[in-house]
Amino acid sequence: MKDRTIVVTGGSSGIGLATVRAALGEGARVALCARGADRLSRVADDLEGEFGADRVLARAFSVLEPRANAEFAAEVAERFGGCDALVTNAGQGRVSTHADTTDDDWREELELKFFSQLHPIRAFEAQLRGSGHGSITAVNSLLAYQPEPHMVCTSAARAGVQSLLKSLATELAPRIRVNSILLGLVDSQQWQRRFEAREDQGQTREDWFADLARRKAIPLGRLGRAEEAARALVFLASPAASYITGARLEISGGVSRFI
Repeated sequence: MKDRTIVVTGGSSGIGLATVRAALGEGARVALCARGADRLSRVADDLEGEFGADRVLARAFSVLEPRANAEFAAEVAERFGGCDALVTNAGQGRVSTHADTTDDDWREELELKFFSQLHPIRAFEAQLRGSGHGSITAVNSLLAYQPEPHMVCTSAARAGVQSLLKSLATELAPRIRVNSILLGLVDSQQWQRRFEAREDQGQTREDWFADLARRKAIPLGRLGRAEEAARALVFLASPAASYITGARLEISGGVSRFI
């Protein structure tokens, strides 16, 4: 990744931030965005102090705003000369069944999952084509292939996004590669909040997460770590994956049951 420019959406926490750090550690220049301005500012200060201000660009906006994406892309082009790799890191899932998901919930979830991909891709497509070795790597979920009844809305949206990415892999070839990772259970703020709301407040974090892994029947016996997903994202975005497109890589600890 040395001397390449990678753009990461949702880059101020979790897998997004781990990806930013992994790319910077490989020598890349990184532009990251997120909605929360205060948190992003603190993260950017830390990254600039560790890796150098000349290699980091951070901007706060929602990727659901087309103009904001276009302005961000223009700034990346001016600052770094263009984008070589785009990592689209869509938001967390919605817990709901068919019975308790309203029409507005459906519209909100579908808009988030699709347009958090489409708007950044449209904004950076010309730069990715111009780089000669452009890549798009999306963060998706096993729910795309292995839906859960308590996450019916998110499961459907994730499946649609996976179909979109497969189509784009053909349409944008050969100038741009398009791949995705499929996440199983990864330790995150979402799971931390569930731990804090646990029924048995005397249960330790280690025991609660180990019990969760057992209940979810994860063969590797634990949840994934953000940096494990980040390493896969950086690989797929790198020249080392130059003959990989239209592919999906599971980061799940073996929990998937589909072939």
